[in-house]
This record gives sequence, structure tokens and C-alpha cells, in this order.
Amino acid sequence: MEGVNEKKTALVTGANKGIGFAIARGLGAIGFTVAVGARDTARRDEAVERLRLAGADAFGVALDVTSDDSAAAAAKAVEQQTGRLDVLVNNAGISGPMDGGVQNPSTLDLDVLRTVLDTNVFGVVRVTNAVLPLLRRSDAPRIVNMSSNMGSLALQTGPQLAAYAPSKSLLNSITAQYARELAGTNVLVNAACPGYVATDFTGFASPRTADEGAAIAIRLATLPDDGPRGGFFDDGGVVPW
Repeated sequence: MEGVNEKKTALVTGANKGIGFAIARGLGAIGFTVAVGARDTARRDEAVERLRLAGADAFGVALDVTSDDSAAAAAKAVEQQTGRLDVLVNNAGISGPMDGGVQNPSTLDLDVLRTVLDTNVFGVVRVTNAVLPLLRRSDAPRIVNMSSNMGSLALQTGPQLAAYAPSKSLLNSITAQYARELAGTNVLVNAACPGYVATDFTGFASPRTADEGAAIAIRLATLPDDGPRGGFFDDGGVVPW
């Protein structure tokens, strides 16, 4: 039998910096054991050390979301370390190169599109499916996919990026598909928009902090059992598709 006081575990992908690290720190601060998923060993170790210094229970997980084998190994590593997984935050994402017209629709570089989709969409599917058996064991499993309102077909915010923005539109649709399949279970799946946050992703060109961007993900990761399913949310509430 599982002990009632066992700490919940959250896996955050791309958790070595920026919003991912802020999400990991926030979940650690409210009592989660945090699995820091990241490709770069040195950055991953540094992030784990920073989280531990902040008082969080954290450990590193080698994870390249573009690799089936890496996703499977990461799931096994989490299971061996904690025996459980309660929350998955699919945060790892890339913008892709933006210069030279490679993300203008009329001159779109298909290799750029493939690369962005491989991380931002296929990577989410890889990792989610690898850890879903672990999540199903949880009493209150939650999946949070970090999207962007740039993927909103209604809003069409931000610069025109014909690889990145559609990758988030597709991620939103995949989120809805998971929610439909898991409708009869206790797994809640939602998409989050962190807003325009000051990270190296945006060249730090924003007054909005990573902690502010992480808040919606933490909220969705800790939803009550009657919380929303298959939605798209930011700090202000529902984001239009």
C-alpha cells in the first residue's frame, strides 16, 4: 500500500532554465519531489543543485524529447527514483531559427518546420506516452502542456513565425485529443500560455518574470479533481483556440 504521506512527484521537461526551472522551483516549494528533465548534463546538475539549495526535493533526469529511447529511459529513471509520477509538465520547446525568412510562410524552410515540430509536438507525445502508465497509478494525475497564444488561431499574436506558431496550434489540438481519450479517467490534461516572459527564449525583452509565467502551469498541475479538462488557459482565464 502506498503511504498517505508520500510526496507527489512532478516531471518537468526543459527544466534547467527559464520558465521550466521556475515551474520546477514552484512545485518544489509546495512540496513536490521534482524530476528535472533536461538534455545538458551540466545544466541539469546545476538546476538540481539550485533547487535543493532552495529547499526543494529534486533530482535530475536525462531527457532528450526528440528521442524515443531517451523518453523511455527517463520514464524508467523516474519510476526507479520515486516509484510514482503525479504531474507531467511538457515545457521543453524551441522557437527555431528566425532569420533570413526561414519562418516566413512563402519562404518557409521545411527542415526548420520539421525540427520545431519534433521538439514542440512530437516530443510532447513521446514523453507523455512514455510516462502515462506511471501517471495512471496516481490518485490525481495532471498533464500540463506549455503552449503559447501565438498558437491561437483566433488571436494570432506576436511576430509571424510559420514554424513556431503552428507548432503551438498543433500542440493545442493534441492536448484536446488526449483530454478526449482520457475523459473517463482521473487524468486532467490542459494547455497553458505563460505569456511573454523575460527569458533567453525572448531575449529577456519583457518585464514579465519567469515566476509569473510559471504560475498558470503550477495552477493547472495542482487542479482539484473536478478541474477543467482539455482547455487552454493563461493568467486571465480561458485563451481562445
